[in-house]
Amino acid sequence: MIVEALTRRMNAHPTDSHTMERYLETGGYEAARGAITKTRDELVETVKESGVIGRGGAGFPAGLKWSFLAPARPAYLVVNGDESEPGTFKDRQLLERDPHAMVEGIIIAAVANEVHHAFVYIRGEYPKPARRVQQAVADAYAKGFLGKGIFGGDYDLDVTVHLGAGAYICGEETALLNSLEGRRGEPRLKPPYFPAAKGLYMAPTIVNNVETISNLPYIFGEGVDWYKGLGHEVDTGTFLMSISGHVNKPGNYEVVHGITWRELIYGVAGGIRDGKELKAWVPGGASAPWFVPEEHLDLPITKDETGKQGSMLGSGAVIVMDEDTDMVAAAERLVRFFAEESCGQCTPCREGTTWLDLILQRVLHGGGREQDIDLLMDVSDNISVGLGWPPKQTTICPLGPSAVSATLSLVKHFRHEVEEHIGRGTPVTISGVSS
Repeated sequence: MIVEALTRRMNAHPTDSHTMERYLETGGYEAARGAITKTRDELVETVKESGVIGRGGAGFPAGLKWSFLAPARPAYLVVNGDESEPGTFKDRQLLERDPHAMVEGIIIAAVANEVHHAFVYIRGEYPKPARRVQQAVADAYAKGFLGKGIFGGDYDLDVTVHLGAGAYICGEETALLNSLEGRRGEPRLKPPYFPAAKGLYMAPTIVNNVETISNLPYIFGEGVDWYKGLGHEVDTGTFLMSISGHVNKPGNYEVVHGITWRELIYGVAGGIRDGKELKAWVPGGASAPWFVPEEHLDLPITKDETGKQGSMLGSGAVIVMDEDTDMVAAAERLVRFFAEESCGQCTPCREGTTWLDLILQRVLHGGGREQDIDLLMDVSDNISVGLGWPPKQTTICPLGPSAVSATLSLVKHFRHEVEEHIGRGTPVTISGVSS
């Protein structure tokens, strides 16, 4: 089932859906106008009742997160638009084509959390989406929807748009907060630095994803029952899923949870290109363990079911691989990303991800040894003790343990391909790692 609920403006008006004029014509800012008359308890309870879960990767209930906000003031709201996970590009479309939905959502979330200054943190490689958001914010100020006395009332709200510098690690919420403060984008220890207690400028802070915030105008505009009626009984509402790789129709699709992976890949995305067979797919971005058709194709797409199968939906990035994919090369490319994006703060991540990549390079380029498979598992176990899912932390943030997912998936499902690479190889030296 494909729906066009939350993205109806961009679907119906592809050329000007980003403008204030079009947004107002389609009922924009009416939900925010009503929200500023309600109390914090009323707004938080509505979000709890809606069941909306975070769309940034963790899938934590948004209303519950809001309820954890410490009572000290001032408090801040930060919208995480640092979309850098390989295979993820849903927030880019929302920022570029429907920025006012996010701005209206910011107003609702700010009032609900007694915030008077909100920040939008956008990936540095997103110049066009950033310009669209900056224009949307400027237009909202001009209309009196932001600034002093919004909507003619007595509530003040300022919004600052900030561009990152291209660091994947800043997608982690505490690293993002460090970056906003002008410091190195390195994650903070939790506890004590849970953002809801000690976040931006050591004040209570709510950090929500772009898509999560963009849901709010529909929850408050159309009502909780309408929103819950859109999709799955537990994973309520609709979800944007970014489908890439070897499919006939890659792109962003708004779907409901509960459909199967077969329906998503063969129905929504048009099947595997050139009539080839499906070999594997990454269900939730580069951090997620892989799925294979013989085990997972007819499973329902839900947060809980995916978790039971030892993976995650993450931010909705699905990377599809066909029968011709060299799985060793696929794993090496994903591991290389994490190795290059590690902030270097934690030894298991800084050292371990680099060694995983170098060993995979050695196997890929013909210098692999029989003991390299065990060595890959040993290094992985030092980054993520026990090699279970969800991974056990040996680092401050999940980046290191996330890098293990591709390696473990490779050995679990495609060990024979690693062995084939090793069997036909000749000793070489790759990047300083001798065979």
